[in-house]
Amino acid sequence: MKYSFLPLFAAAVIFTAGCQSKSQSNGTDKNTKDTLTTTTDGTNTSAAEEGQASTGDISKMKVADAKTILARKQVPILCYHQVRDWRAKDSKGAKDYIIPIATFKDHMKMLADSGYHTILPDQLYDYLNNGAKLPSKPIMLTFDDTDLDQFTIAAPEMKKYGFKGVFFVMTVSLGRPNYMSRDQVKALSDMGHVIGSHTWDHHNVKKYQGQDWVTQIEKPTKTLEEITGKNIHHFAYPFGLWNPEAIPELKKRGMKSAFILATKRDENNPLFTIRRIIASGYWSSKTLSNSIKNSF
Repeated sequence: MKYSFLPLFAAAVIFTAGCQSKSQSNGTDKNTKDTLTTTTDGTNTSAAEEGQASTGDISKMKVADAKTILARKQVPILCYHQVRDWRAKDSKGAKDYIIPIATFKDHMKMLADSGYHTILPDQLYDYLNNGAKLPSKPIMLTFDDTDLDQFTIAAPEMKKYGFKGVFFVMTVSLGRPNYMSRDQVKALSDMGHVIGSHTWDHHNVKKYQGQDWVTQIEKPTKTLEEITGKNIHHFAYPFGLWNPEAIPELKKRGMKSAFILATKRDENNPLFTIRRIIASGYWSSKTLSNSIKNSF
């Protein structure tokens, strides 16, 4: 597949593409100090240190068998996109992926008041793979597509509660209007958030052939590593869509986990089909709380 299409076309794609199909939508960051959390065994751990740990050659890592991983209780993982107030031109479907600012603030307050503690991908990996302890009421907050409001609105609101998140970056969008710049992505990383890969231009992984793995996964990952100065080990599938052929390709390029949406985990590769749910723009904090309990 050729990728010589004009930047304007790419911009149109990323403005109109959400990170999930509509059939899934209703399924059911500068402070450089680390946030300490207390695990269930009373040990203080640094979220930034655990979340950013470098692991070397992924292909040589010892991985637990799928049955062991699937037997562990799932950790709630939320997926956010745009954080802004609705506009008259926003469609009914689009509002699922656009969370009004006041609603997002209510979500964060509810999570804090309910005693949730945010964790990062390496902590989740160590829990699923090794049975490592997690904080009480763990939850993961993820953000897809590099929207600017994630930096200007979401990250400052999260900081109020000591929350850390995972920002899955689509590198074609870097520096475009209404998207984050390289410096802003670096700032999020320096704050202790985790930067993950989300392809170059949100192209469906199920359609990759030949050089697509280099264009969409390898090069964007190297770009993010250059920006952050840290290894990138976690990936989110555009639209939440994946296929078995993608997993060895992701492993070869340093990924140790990958995130889907609300569909069922794969029985053979649960670390590369970790479930998330869309935090809908229609959901009140009470609805979100109920969805977390019912979905995980």
